[in-house]
Amino acid sequence: MTALFVDCPTGLAGDMLLAALLDLGVPKSVVESPLAALGLEQAYGLEVNECRSQGLRGLRVSVESLEPEPPDRRWQVLRARIVEAAWPESLRQKVLGVFEALAEAEASVHGQEIDEVHFHELGAIDALVDVVGVCAAVEHLKPGRIFCAIPPAGRGNVATSHGQLPVPVPAVLELARRHQIPLGAGDDLPVGELTTPTGLALMAVLSTEFGLPSSLGVRSIGVGLGHRRLDRPNLLRICELDELAPADSDASELEMDWQSVVMQAAWIDDATAEDLATLSDQLRQAGALEVVTEQVQMKKGRQGISVKALVKPGQASDLRRVWFAYGPTIGLREHSLGRWRLPRRQGHCPTPWGLVRAKQVSRPSGQLTIKPEHDDLLRLSIETGQPLDVLRKEVLLRSADFVPEEDWSW
Repeated sequence: MTALFVDCPTGLAGDMLLAALLDLGVPKSVVESPLAALGLEQAYGLEVNECRSQGLRGLRVSVESLEPEPPDRRWQVLRARIVEAAWPESLRQKVLGVFEALAEAEASVHGQEIDEVHFHELGAIDALVDVVGVCAAVEHLKPGRIFCAIPPAGRGNVATSHGQLPVPVPAVLELARRHQIPLGAGDDLPVGELTTPTGLALMAVLSTEFGLPSSLGVRSIGVGLGHRRLDRPNLLRICELDELAPADSDASELEMDWQSVVMQAAWIDDATAEDLATLSDQLRQAGALEVVTEQVQMKKGRQGISVKALVKPGQASDLRRVWFAYGPTIGLREHSLGRWRLPRRQGHCPTPWGLVRAKQVSRPSGQLTIKPEHDDLLRLSIETGQPLDVLRKEVLLRSADFVPEEDWSW
């Protein structure tokens, strides 16, 4: 499994990332197909040209809006269109995660509700093309890991739809704060905005870590050129790396997948056990990946319950509504983090008493392990009178007879 290294000495922007991925060999159709599924095939023109910047070659992309009157693209409206698009779920979650990060940052710096965020950078067709195109290209390449060099902030001021803003612009600073991303600074950087909100949001969601890999076994290179003329080549490079050596990271990580998630948490001391059960159930129904509770001691020595939920970035706002609709809390903690996942697939195992659904997991060592589904074990136990422990042991003994019912997934 390969890795990608995003080298961004003079900037991190959506159009530069897209150009570099196309130069890396991603077909243009990979970008255009999901945009067509979103109903945008007549809304833009995508021009890809081989150009030079200070003598160095690369691809430069330009997006032309063909919309005489751009439609309402507040985050609430845009999110609904993305949710309804006929896309693979993995692509949908990437795109939702990027736009959620952008909308949260803009809502924070402008002091407004996230659903009402309607700013030029998010609604413009070029941002849609960049975000969907980059996410689709990464889906196509399927890298095991993505490294991103520390992005340069730039310096000075930049003209925006909100007037002159200092560099880095407020949305970039907020994204860096929320996702704990370091930004490069210094008088040696070119004047102007080098890292854009769209570029930083893409890497905040897609990259597994910011920094350099300890070694570079470069398989191929894609170069994306920026549009501004600087005192040096204005480019971004994406290197496709050979399988990473154990010196760079534990070799087992090559068999794992990194998923960006959001953790939401509240401490509650004024709800009944039934209320907490309802809140947990509603959080799961709204898309929570996990919900856990534990006892905590709160101020004035009061005993309370800590409720924590993990959710994909694109569904974080849906869960916020559940917290405040079904829980008594008036505040909610939220952190961006991630988790490593092993590949797994669903199937079933035969037993003398019938089939039991199970999950097969591929371990980093190559070993395949089985985890029986508890609901199936309970059903069979009730039907046959066999103890749960006996049924579980029988399934594990017959793990070699596992029959898969779907392909591997994360």
